[in-house]
Amino acid sequence: MRDPYTILGVDKSASEDDIKKAYRKHAKVLHPDRNVTDPKAKDKFAELNSAYEILGDAKKRKQFDSGEIDAEGKPRFQGFPGGGAGGPGFGGARGGGGPFGGSSFDASDIFAEFFRGGMGGADARTGRRRTPAPGADLKVVTTVSLADSIKGTTARVSLPGGRTLEVSIPAGVTDGKVIRLKRQGQPSAEGGIPGDALITIRVTQDNRFTIDGKNMRTRVPIPLEDAVLGGTVRVPTLDGVVELSIPPYSNSGQTLRLKGKGLPAAEGAGDLFATLELTIPKEPDLELEMLMKRWRDRKPR
Repeated sequence: MRDPYTILGVDKSASEDDIKKAYRKHAKVLHPDRNVTDPKAKDKFAELNSAYEILGDAKKRKQFDSGEIDAEGKPRFQGFPGGGAGGPGFGGARGGGGPFGGSSFDASDIFAEFFRGGMGGADARTGRRRTPAPGADLKVVTTVSLADSIKGTTARVSLPGGRTLEVSIPAGVTDGKVIRLKRQGQPSAEGGIPGDALITIRVTQDNRFTIDGKNMRTRVPIPLEDAVLGGTVRVPTLDGVVELSIPPYSNSGQTLRLKGKGLPAAEGAGDLFATLELTIPKEPDLELEMLMKRWRDRKPR
């Protein structure tokens, strides 16, 4: 094998940091995934790793510089006993027994660290292609009205980075429901698939209604004359306003039912219960006062 200093393009006075930077620079260029048309790409890359295996390990680099091991990490012949052959010096010079054996240093560690995010290609230890990590999911909250949650709607959702999405809100969605939009999240730093967008639905309260299972309840003000004589009153529902007939002599607190105007359900929609609230004029009314006095005077004491 060629001189490892030549392979890495550094001189013998290079620092550990300089050697590491040189290895990273050449690894980016020589990696087989970037040279699929070069039949010698794997050999070149293996040569680079072997060179870094020597120079990236302080002990092996010292042994190479002193001539104890060659460019492949194998011990050089040091003479016979008295001069060192076959003795402890020989066995000690073998160290881990080769460029990848027994040493605490592993060039693939630094390679794996460097290429983990950018090449989406091979695992540095196994050489096998691995699946790039996907992008991160985005979590967003959007609100819809009670009516829209029941009927279904579309909502425009703003995502980080200035993106907007039209989200289809299904009929019957409940508060806290999460809608997953595939591949609408953050892009992958490794070139993998984007993450997902997770849209949490918040259903706003409608002050007109109180939810009671699949039924709803509302309160409807009625004037005194309609309570006595009967009439009609406008009642809000999820489908709009409807007119409800008020029977004569209705009491405040009396509840009337609008069938099928509650919440939708698989077994049939619920009902809307309207509770009447009697109202009196805010301004003084002399005729009304006289009538009430006569009415009070007629009551037995």
